[in-house]
Amino acid sequence: MELLAEKNRKRLVEVVYAAKAGHIGGDLSCLNVMTALYFHVMRNIEPGSTPPLRGGRGQGNVERDRFVLSKGHCVEALYVTLEAKGYLAPSVLDTLGQFGSVLSGHPTIEVPGIEVNSGALGHGLGIGVGMAIAAKMDRKAWHTYVLMGDGEQGEGSIYEAAMAAHKYQLDNLVAIIDRNHLQISGNTEDVMPIDSVRERWSAFGWDVQEMNGDSMEDIVRTFDAIDYSNGQPHLLVSNTTKGRGVSFMEGIAKWHHGVLNEEQCKAAVNEISERIAQLEKAR
Repeated sequence: MELLAEKNRKRLVEVVYAAKAGHIGGDLSCLNVMTALYFHVMRNIEPGSTPPLRGGRGQGNVERDRFVLSKGHCVEALYVTLEAKGYLAPSVLDTLGQFGSVLSGHPTIEVPGIEVNSGALGHGLGIGVGMAIAAKMDRKAWHTYVLMGDGEQGEGSIYEAAMAAHKYQLDNLVAIIDRNHLQISGNTEDVMPIDSVRERWSAFGWDVQEMNGDSMEDIVRTFDAIDYSNGQPHLLVSNTTKGRGVSFMEGIAKWHHGVLNEEQCKAAVNEISERIAQLEKAR
């Protein structure tokens, strides 16, 4: 999966460069987690396994795990993951940023594999809570995963959802915070401090774990250790680096939605390609 994540990273850089738009810094910081979710964690999500829902849109297997990208501005990372999973043809992904493309700057259900429209920050967890309650009511075994940003934690609706998840003992719900410490207007601790994130969510009654979101090994270990029968919703604080995997972007706030020029794109692709070659050689 580390190799797959690097291949997705290279594709992401190329796609965002071609589109001349995107939130590449946050895309890169959450790409490892997204790769792990789609290729190790989530179940029954193979495309085309059953007839699709919603008049031809979305995934089809009713027993599938659900994923909500609450930090919807990082949809480019989701697009490249869906392409790798087989939901999107390369020819479709190449239309990102073009007039008439089905691919928007935030997730929409017009795109195969996407469950809900998202991107208005603070809404994703509430949607995920509803999905998890539905699974409990129907006595279904599928799980719901919600990926949030750390800058997003300033949205009050998140904490309403957090209280509801505890009340209904949603141990089938996993929320992930991409903790890269940077948002559009700077460092999260300068804009709206959240360094008490573990204590805060524990006080809401959540099972809180921290992981190194830059390490595929630690991501897999943490997801594999989740107890889905403990009566508590789960929060994973994924400690990551903004712009992860492209050295000149790492930890730099301007790459929240920076646009690569041709020279920068070539440098980023070359850097990632070297890691891909090393990983392939080590196989």
